[in-house]
Amino acid sequence: MLSCQLSQTILRTSLRTTRNAMLTFAALCIVAAGAVSPVFAQDKNKPPTAEQVAETVVFVYGRREGLAQIRRTGVERGRVTVAKTDGATELVNYERRFVRGEKAEKDKIRVDQKMPTVEYSLLFKDGRVSGIINGTEFTPRQDATEDLVSQMRHGIDALLRYKENNSQVVYVGKEKIKNIDMHILDLIDTEKNRTRYYISATPDIRKTGRILWLEYESPVDGTPTKFKRTFHNYNYAQGTLVPYRSVLYAGDKQVAETQILTVTYGIKMEDSVFQAAG
Repeated sequence: MLSCQLSQTILRTSLRTTRNAMLTFAALCIVAAGAVSPVFAQDKNKPPTAEQVAETVVFVYGRREGLAQIRRTGVERGRVTVAKTDGATELVNYERRFVRGEKAEKDKIRVDQKMPTVEYSLLFKDGRVSGIINGTEFTPRQDATEDLVSQMRHGIDALLRYKENNSQVVYVGKEKIKNIDMHILDLIDTEKNRTRYYISATPDIRKTGRILWLEYESPVDGTPTKFKRTFHNYNYAQGTLVPYRSVLYAGDKQVAETQILTVTYGIKMEDSVFQAAG
């Protein structure tokens, strides 16, 4: 009888200890999330600030220190399906190599593009865009230059690096769009270019803080045109969040779909890669 009572006491103590440990662990997780991600920690009765939303996005995508270290260099390979003016489509295979600078203007980028009839590379270095074809440097068409610059100026990285680039963030508000709660955030860079980000505000901590799409305006043949880029198929690459598919619209027309096939960060990158002889 004494042995039975002792066993029951030990069992109750063990269950209580286990339960307390689990509650403590859960509390620590909540505190840790709140301490690092500002939107989690905010007063729910007050709207978040622009910086709280922006910092939550940075945290969700891999944290500022992690992104700076892991994505210091990288190689991305994929394909782009481009819609042509005659209704046909063209498949472009690409390889994008980069070295991250202190600011976006200090980045080094090389994009090798292979189309059915031609192969060439675009380089971004020292704040300017140039091209390489058959090992010879050339001046690329204005639309090709604008496309590369636009991807840098109006992309996810522009928000992830807003502090480094001295950009301003403005909180627009919170809306439910397509039954999804979203924070809407404007980013204004030092050249006054504006990008609007639509960021998931779902209570599901696994999906909140993700950029679902962005919008911006840019001239096309002298006419202001509204662009929208949507992001899909999110997954992790070396601990950082990456959308493996994106779709670009000009007005209500789809103009390009990008599929990332592989991405590798932290590889050694020689400076010769970003030269005409590279």
